[in-house]
Amino acid sequence: MSDETYGEIKQFLMDSLTEMNYSTDDIDDDTALGPAGADLESLSLAELAVRVEDRFGVRFDDDEAEKLAGMTVGEFIGAVSERRAAAATAGS
Repeated sequence: MSDETYGEIKQFLMDSLTEMNYSTDDIDDDTALGPAGADLESLSLAELAVRVEDRFGVRFDDDEAEKLAGMTVGEFIGAVSERRAAAATAGS
């Protein structure tokens, strides 16, 4: 993953969390998205997934919400990047 792609996804993630009224002050790549870190609840995780899907053209299945809660910010960015690359490859 390029630094540019990583930075773009991370900035979008942080902006989305701010818009969703979550503080991003203490969030870094090792922060869990769920209760152990950023403290996103299932509805917030679903909203974040939809925002990312709309912005980057990737898909998360409904049954992945629990998996998302266990991911760190860095892992989530990696998952978005991988799906974005796969979608680009499939479309070419």
